[in-house]
Amino acid sequence: MFITIHGGNMIREKQNSTPVIDLTGPEGNAFCLMGYAKRFSRQLGLDGDTIISEMKGGDYEHLVSTFDKHFGDYVILER
Repeated sequence: MFITIHGGNMIREKQNSTPVIDLTGPEGNAFCLMGYAKRFSRQLGLDGDTIISEMKGGDYEHLVSTFDKHFGDYVILER
């Protein structure tokens, strides 16, 4: 691996990027996703308890699709 230095600056500014949740890793755990849902709901002024109840209303795929329905504009889910 080679590192290319542009203009002598090795520190880059933080990029505003959409958060990514890897569903195949620990963040893809149902309880972890519900924790994210609670936090994101609070940040967005949404009713987190209602969203989490909806997430619990089916299997894992239902939970993921419900999460994506409510937070898909703010988070990228990867498999």
